[in-house]
Amino acid sequence: MDMIVRRAKLRGRKGLVDIAVERGKIARISSRIAGKARTEINAAGKLVTPTFVDPHLHLDKALISEVVRENKSGTLREAIEIIWDKKKKYTIEDNVVRATRVIEWGVKHGTTVFRSHVDVDSIGGLKPLKGVLEARKQCADIADVQLVAFPQEGILQDPGCEELMREAMELGADVVGGMPHNEMTDDDSQRHIDICFEIAKEYDADIDMHVDETDDINSRCLQYLAAKTIRENYQGRVSTGHTCALGSYDPYYAAKVIDLVKRAGINMVTNPATNLMLEGRLDRGPIRRGLTRVKDLLAAGVNVVYGQDCLKDTFYPTWGQEDMLEVGLIAAHAIQFTWPREIETLFDMPTVRSAQMLRLKGYGIEAGNPASFNVLDATTVQEAFRTQADRLYVIRKGKLLAETRTSSKIYRNK
Repeated sequence: MDMIVRRAKLRGRKGLVDIAVERGKIARISSRIAGKARTEINAAGKLVTPTFVDPHLHLDKALISEVVRENKSGTLREAIEIIWDKKKKYTIEDNVVRATRVIEWGVKHGTTVFRSHVDVDSIGGLKPLKGVLEARKQCADIADVQLVAFPQEGILQDPGCEELMREAMELGADVVGGMPHNEMTDDDSQRHIDICFEIAKEYDADIDMHVDETDDINSRCLQYLAAKTIRENYQGRVSTGHTCALGSYDPYYAAKVIDLVKRAGINMVTNPATNLMLEGRLDRGPIRRGLTRVKDLLAAGVNVVYGQDCLKDTFYPTWGQEDMLEVGLIAAHAIQFTWPREIETLFDMPTVRSAQMLRLKGYGIEAGNPASFNVLDATTVQEAFRTQADRLYVIRKGKLLAETRTSSKIYRNK
């Protein structure tokens, strides 16, 4: 055997098990595996889970707060305006360096699969995409990265963007992105969605849009997107990020939209760190959280996940480590997750639920699957979140990628 992880605790399984790895895959899971492997890891009763998936990230923008002016208003609009200046000066090399740093941060924290939106527009052209494509290539030994062609500046109000979107797909983007609420009229927003479906169907690609990332209750792109998904028979292949306006709709309209989302099989991504910081800036109390209706969506049977979204950029300039346990802790407070079953669902979000959204094959700790798992310094998922547990070992496809072990001591006078 290439590797055996001894005395591992698995979610939903009584007792401890050994996990044998051969040729990058899980060969066997048993209460006791005889013999020795080339690499032996003693989990010592700690929790072993699949490696994390970050389903919503912006690698092209990450870390630019280190070099751009301050977002004084703290608003989404000013954040975008600051990025305009930065995008004009982007270099491919700069994007490679920043994206690689963040991927490495994520791997250290146990994330080995990422989906990153990358700006495609007339300002930066395809430089951001080319940079992140190169970072993906350079990090192929430690991570899998899906890329979304993201028209943040709109499509109709950014002439030439539609052509750039197709070029992005030809270059190697995997998913068609969108931001329909960033158009001048409701009709334009609907046409924006239509164009995204046209491109997606040309390339047999999934769709992942930023939708209604605003406090404005009149922003209602989600309803049209859900109806369009049903009409195009694209169920299960569409995801939406943010949907902040849904959190402010009246309960009757919200229920109608959620029902459509469920029928459309749309995956919903909440990004609590960024949206808690950006939304509600014009509220004078009570200040809205700015998040989507996570509990209502879950109750309706919708697949809901969370993502890091931004880190050290103009939207979220100070915080972020590309750590899914940190984002989960923030989400738990914002969504008011308290009970054990809710914490279990919280842990599903960056694992099995995100794997479902990205349509990953062979995900999970089962014989025959790729051997990609974390050994956490905790025995329950609740303790993992509460203590922000060390990722003692991060293993991907049978290869040990990272180790972290924090130590501390108290010295008392007696």
